Amino acid sequence: MTTRFTRALLRLPGGNYAGGITTSDEGAPVLARALEQHRAYAEALAACGLSTYTLPADPRYPDGTFVEDTAIVTAHGAIITRPGAASRAGETEAIAAALAPQVAELLSIEAPGTLDGGDVCETDTGVLIGITARTNDDGARQLAARLAELGFRATLVDVRGVAGLLHLKTGIAYLGDNRLAIAPGLPRLPALDAYEPVVLAPEERYAANCIRVNERVLVAAGYPKFAEALSRLGYDPLPLEMSEFRKMDGGLSCLSLRF
Repeated sequence: MTTRFTRALLRLPGGNYAGGITTSDEGAPVLARALEQHRAYAEALAACGLSTYTLPADPRYPDGTFVEDTAIVTAHGAIITRPGAASRAGETEAIAAALAPQVAELLSIEAPGTLDGGDVCETDTGVLIGITARTNDDGARQLAARLAELGFRATLVDVRGVAGLLHLKTGIAYLGDNRLAIAPGLPRLPALDAYEPVVLAPEERYAANCIRVNERVLVAAGYPKFAEALSRLGYDPLPLEMSEFRKMDGGLSCLSLRF
């Protein structure tokens, strides 16, 4: 059964948000619009039944709003990551402090391992861990070992060199019901063969980063083919504007830790 979420941790984008890391050529994000979209995102999580807690922006970390990369939270405990971008290393401190009272156990990834939460996709049968430019072999293997301590089975998926794939979840999302949303052009990955694929249209590739939240699937607005495909499969899509986060290589999953 797909995890039922009750809580979410978020962090506001700050005044230096446009100074974060990005490969996008869509122009600089507009902070006021990013804040509006972030507020709508938090409201959508609340509408799905989650209690949300939003940390203030930290001016030291322009990428800090993408809290997903800082921790892996499960029903049995959390693992604080070690982000692969050096400029993001300090983001984990505040996240660890916020999570500590809320989880049964708090573990961590240690050097020389690096790990971004965007490379971790939990399914009903286990956890897929992507090896990418941000998550190295050591970090992925450390996480697999930590997850085993918490009772989860992990599978490593090497997607280094796949064009346009910053994180594993840039290209896949677990929808529940043993289905994966999959971005077009993703090469065959044996670790994904056990799941029913829902492949997006080439022009809607960005929408592959969606999130199942209880009875809804949060999807980026402006991708009608994918929304219609979800509806045909019996899901209830909830579109949200994401333009200012797309400009910074961010997606829906990046903006919260859900547990």
